[in-house]
Amino acid sequence: MQRRVFFLATGGFFSLALVGAALAQSPKPQSLRVLTHSSFELPAELLAGFEQQAGVKLQIVKGGDAGEMLNKLILTRARPIADVVFGIDNTLLPRAVAAQVIDPYAGPAAQRRSAAGMAETADATGVVAGVVPVDHGYVTLNIDKTWFAKAGLPLPTRLEQLAEPAYAKLLVVQNPATSSPGQAFLFANIAALGEQAAFDWWAKLRTNGVKVAKGWTEAYYTEFTQNGGTRPIVVSYASSPAAEVFFSKDKLTESPTANLFLKGGVFRQVEGVALVKGGNPAAREAAGQFIEFLRSVPVQQALQTTMWMYPAEPGAPRAEVLQQHALEPVAFDNPPAAQMQEKGRAWVQRWTRTVLK
Repeated sequence: MQRRVFFLATGGFFSLALVGAALAQSPKPQSLRVLTHSSFELPAELLAGFEQQAGVKLQIVKGGDAGEMLNKLILTRARPIADVVFGIDNTLLPRAVAAQVIDPYAGPAAQRRSAAGMAETADATGVVAGVVPVDHGYVTLNIDKTWFAKAGLPLPTRLEQLAEPAYAKLLVVQNPATSSPGQAFLFANIAALGEQAAFDWWAKLRTNGVKVAKGWTEAYYTEFTQNGGTRPIVVSYASSPAAEVFFSKDKLTESPTANLFLKGGVFRQVEGVALVKGGNPAAREAAGQFIEFLRSVPVQQALQTTMWMYPAEPGAPRAEVLQQHALEPVAFDNPPAAQMQEKGRAWVQRWTRTVLK
């Protein structure tokens, strides 16, 4: 029953079932190499179902965070280590295109409307350079509701307030040189405030005692007051309050954290899947099937509470926990993709000089 729903939901993938069945009869299934970032996670039964129907054996290689993953893809382009790649996001897409490590894909998933685009220039499908959107999420500020209630301190209503004395030593961020949410947050600051004003603000944050963590895990699970730290404001994700409820041992009905959607403090991240240029020709058909699989309704539902992202497939039902505790922001601030590609490295270097040196 589950496999039948899967095929019907993919809008064109059903016809590939016979191909998968024929491949499955071979003595040794074809390997399909899938390169992903370290946060890739789907239920084992869904992955096993794909292997059975496509007649392949998945080799999922986790390449670190998204930036590290792309670096590995670029460094191995002469002898590709994968046939399909998932996790290239809208901040990394221009670099992937420039490095010529991906091939266009034009199957059914690339022809349907998407809830989010890989770039601001994308059409209704959201596809750019053959990269098909799979999910989207929002980097934003999270706050510890109990801490603010006990302190009697009003929540800031503007990003600039975080540099004021009343909010001294309350904020923890990730280093944009080592963290994708840290980089996304910096990009949102620049898009909304302007480059000079954003770095002036960061200089004030440094004076005001901002804490810099290497990555999200350290910031959220060590420095955030919700987890025993001393900082009640953290750069995290719009889905984080829902995850707090979902994983709570006491079966909470209300999240202990909340999103703080401030202008200049929200970045929309869109992740996509693509064929790897130079991948195994014998696995090319299966690689296309995997792209369709990631846009199938069962996967689009599952990723909401495994990778904590919002689905790209408009018809995919939203997880109840996201509906109740993680509504999407109505606005976000993303620089144009070309600008992120052209100036992103310089922005990070300037941030390092301004905040750390």
